Amino acid sequence: KILSAYDKGLEGDAKLKLQDIIPLGWGIFGWVNKYAIIPMFNLFNKFLSNFGLIILLMTIVIKLVLSPLTYKSYISGAKMRVLKPEIDELHAKIPAEKAAERQKATMELYSKVGVSPMSGCIPSLLQMPILIALFSFFPAAIELRQQSFLWATDLSSYDAIVTWSTSIPLIGNHISLFCVLMTITSVLYTHLNMATSGGQEQIPGMKWMMYLMPVVFMFMFNDYASGLSYYYFIATLFSVIQTYIIRATVDEKQILAQLHAK
Repeated sequence: KILSAYDKGLEGDAKLKLQDIIPLGWGIFGWVNKYAIIPMFNLFNKFLSNFGLIILLMTIVIKLVLSPLTYKSYISGAKMRVLKPEIDELHAKIPAEKAAERQKATMELYSKVGVSPMSGCIPSLLQMPILIALFSFFPAAIELRQQSFLWATDLSSYDAIVTWSTSIPLIGNHISLFCVLMTITSVLYTHLNMATSGGQEQIPGMKWMMYLMPVVFMFMFNDYASGLSYYYFIATLFSVIQTYIIRATVDEKQILAQLHAK
């Protein structure tokens, strides 16, 4: 808002457009930041001075807004999971050497009962613009500079809890606690996803790759703003809680009965 104010009363090429120097992301990611994330951040900042609490509230709001997509993704995985006995029965009839025939039979079964493997991916893809937008927002938010929260002395920098003199490849010379917590919750969430979605075991090497990704991100995020790692940690923890709640309220026997009816 401060940078935009310099263009007040100016027309055309006379505008300085100083607000464009803030790296909020290109295309849709920048729009998400400009028209959703920053207004929400500023709104909470009117009532709260603790930026750690502001990030927490932002995380809760974002996760609640995305919860219908999370629910739809879970239901899609549940449908594929309850069909696993039928899939195993199909595979028992078709030799492993005929992989294409197995895949065709599986897709025909999914089509017959109205299940699409892609329906679980689409909700996740729709959430990606927000995740990537926040990846740009936290390093660019000048308000977080030198603002402390819990053990983090500066939310715009990493929150090292262990440091050493020699720089080690990939990890550097410190370990950031929010980054470690983010990795732990990501591994837990990956485990839940593997348990609640069907068919992943059919793809060779997929299981260990899914567990490897959070570890790779730990090395990437160790030097990043602690505010960003804190957000991803809280968001993933919230996703874990959502998954347990949905799992407790969804009747998989009823889902199977509906699929059999089709």
